[in-house]
Amino acid sequence: MDVIATAAAPLVEIEHLSHVYRQGGAGDHAVLDDVNLKLRDNEIVALLGRSGCGKSTLLRIIAGLMPATAGAVAIEGEPVTAPAPQVAMVFQSFALFPWLTVLENVEIGLEAQGIDLDERRQRAIAAIDLIGLDGYESAFPKELSGGMRQRVGLARALVVHPKVLLMDEPFSALDVLTAETLRTDILDLWCEGRMPIRSILMVTHNIEEAVLMCDRILVFSSNPGRILAEIKVDLPQPRNRLEPNFRALVDDIYARMTARPSGKKEGLFPGTGIALVLPRVSPNRLAGLIELVAAQPYNGRADLPAIAGDFLMEVDDLFPVAETLQLLRFAEVEHGDIRLTEAGKRFARSGLDERKRMFAQHLVTYVPLAGHIKRVLDERAGHRAPASRFRGELEDSMSEELADQTLRAVISWARYAEVFAYDEDSGVFSLENPT
Repeated sequence: MDVIATAAAPLVEIEHLSHVYRQGGAGDHAVLDDVNLKLRDNEIVALLGRSGCGKSTLLRIIAGLMPATAGAVAIEGEPVTAPAPQVAMVFQSFALFPWLTVLENVEIGLEAQGIDLDERRQRAIAAIDLIGLDGYESAFPKELSGGMRQRVGLARALVVHPKVLLMDEPFSALDVLTAETLRTDILDLWCEGRMPIRSILMVTHNIEEAVLMCDRILVFSSNPGRILAEIKVDLPQPRNRLEPNFRALVDDIYARMTARPSGKKEGLFPGTGIALVLPRVSPNRLAGLIELVAAQPYNGRADLPAIAGDFLMEVDDLFPVAETLQLLRFAEVEHGDIRLTEAGKRFARSGLDERKRMFAQHLVTYVPLAGHIKRVLDERAGHRAPASRFRGELEDSMSEELADQTLRAVISWARYAEVFAYDEDSGVFSLENPT
């Protein structure tokens, strides 16, 4: 990992932080492991990684909303042991009180701090003006668009004059154009020094967003979450997505995030055997990506950043599809590229019946849980088995939620391939033709 040094004392310092969720019979699930980072004055830092790698958990620990299992968090040298007054947070959901007006929603944090009415009214109006919602003070959240509601959330965070602003995917619930406008406005306010904060730490799944906004990017691996790489972004603001240096940095991050891990398998498919945690990716999306990569101008090999840019896909949209194709041996993903295997190319050329036959063969061969269910059904006289039998096996090594996700992924893929059937009402697998 690149080491970025500076003589300034850190605003936020995190040392050897780990967090474990207790899961009863499924055992403990480590979400974060030995995370070390420093946030300094006058910088925007991104936590970039896939869903489930602990980024949002880390933000909540920094804010003092939940304790870490191990390690320490300090703000200006003071340990964080409770909700930190130096920190404000903007959430992915707008989290506004629907019965309060814009002004009242922005004021509520100041009211909780015991600030008198005149001062909190003055500060709230200033924050509303700052984020571009002057004139909407008396409006209720239901009267606002999604972008406006997120601006209210931002004003509510800024009005308390925090030292650190934490943002948890603040643009992900917005449409593309609205997100771009809000992103640009925040950057303008930051670069002009008009935001009453000292630093920003944000969670994102959008690689281009991280490069566009941030001074440093911390790339997280998964299961458990660790800092895989620390990347300094030296590009001057405002940044242009089409500049060669911008594209090169985006490509480098994709390459880091798709590099094959050495030793223990990490990322999308942790574990071995039936303990592989599988994503809910529809067969139509798998077939769609194969067709896309097989067609012009890619001809079987594509740059993931190019696909993401052309089709407005984020990490959590694109990576599970690409890596499921890799699991099924229809593609190989590495260094930011996806390349179809010979089987993948044949799949793209084939009709529906041949595609189903190929998918069925690859499913039972390369997805251990699918092969396990098929063997059990083959061996039983009635060719039937309850889902609870397989769910119990999965929960020996993963949480109930992940076990359900994994089982439903296999059900979807098996239905497409007509390998086995599943009856939702009875909760029973069988070799009968699906109805």
